Parts: sequence; C-alpha cells; structure tokens
Amino acid sequence: MNYAKRSILALGAVLFLGVAANNASAQTTPDTTKKTTTTTTTAAGAPAQADAANVVQALQSNSDYSTAFDLVKTAKLDSALATGGPYTIFAPNNNAFSALPAGTLDALKKDPAKLATILKGHVVTGVYDKAGLIKALSAGKGKATVTTIDGQTLTLSVTADKKLQLSNAAGKSAQVVLFDLKGGTGVVNGLNAVLQ
Repeated sequence: MNYAKRSILALGAVLFLGVAANNASAQTTPDTTKKTTTTTTTAAGAPAQADAANVVQALQSNSDYSTAFDLVKTAKLDSALATGGPYTIFAPNNNAFSALPAGTLDALKKDPAKLATILKGHVVTGVYDKAGLIKALSAGKGKATVTTIDGQTLTLSVTADKKLQLSNAAGKSAQVVLFDLKGGTGVVNGLNAVLQ
C-alpha cells in the first residue's frame, strides 16, 4: 500500500511540475506577431517590453503611465525626448500622481515651466534598463548616482526588502515598480511616487 501511495504522489508531482513548466514556457515565449501598440502592465520588478519608436511612445504604450505621458506633452518635453537621447525616464505611475496633495496636479498643468522642471528631475541621460541599474549598483557596492538632464543628482539604492529605490537631493524617494519599457531613444522605468 505504501508503494501505491508513493507512486500516486510521485505521479502527481510530475504532473504538477509539467503543468508549471508549461505555464512558465507560455509566459516567456516571445510573441512574434507585429503590433502597432503594446500595452503592458507588470508586477513590481518584472520586465516590460514595448515596441516603440522612441522613449515617449514607450511611455505612452503603458496605460498605467498615461498621466506622465500627458504631463510630458503639457510641458512640451515630448519632441526633445523623442529625438535626442538616449534617455531613461523614471516615470511616476498614475497612482503616484493621484497621491499628490489635492490641487497640485492641476496647478502644475497650468504652469508648464514648473512642470518641466519637475519632470526633468525624473529623466537621465543614458540607458539604465534593469541590467544597467544592476551593473551600476554592483559597481557602487549597493549605491549609485545618476545625473538628470537638468543637472540634479539621483541616488539609487536597494532597500532592506530588496526593492530598488531612487532618491533626489531634496530627500524625496520612490521605488522602481516597472523596468525596461523600451523605445528607440531610451527606456522607461516606473516609479511609485513623484520626486518633487
């Protein structure tokens, strides 16, 4: 009887592993169909790929970052980011903008110059995809700095719970919640807070 129980358990384990492997394979198999627009929502830390001509289109391709995309256009940064570069945009997600104090977002929309200053504090020159961030953190033994397009310093570090954190000189911090939304002129990494 023990032999029968062990055989049934072993068969169950093999079936479970087979199904799990099949699901993992289905999730990692590349999609080779041509897409004109890609909308990708990922869990924290998961890579997200966009088939975009530039970093602004990459930002536009993910509906969780529609507010950031609209603000980039309002601040008239879209043409510069679409043609120059390469850039890395550390873009706050929609929830991050929603968490701002009441009236802040509307006030920023009415003041494109101030809005542009805040947004430039989220953009660095160069491509810092997930692999690039890991490389920079490894070289800096757990810390690294990058410079925004307007000369501010952002500090990268790893939190106690192994999350990537970005902090500005004013002490505002946000965690990276999305990696590698790629476009021809750079990459977008998503943040859970606005660095203002």
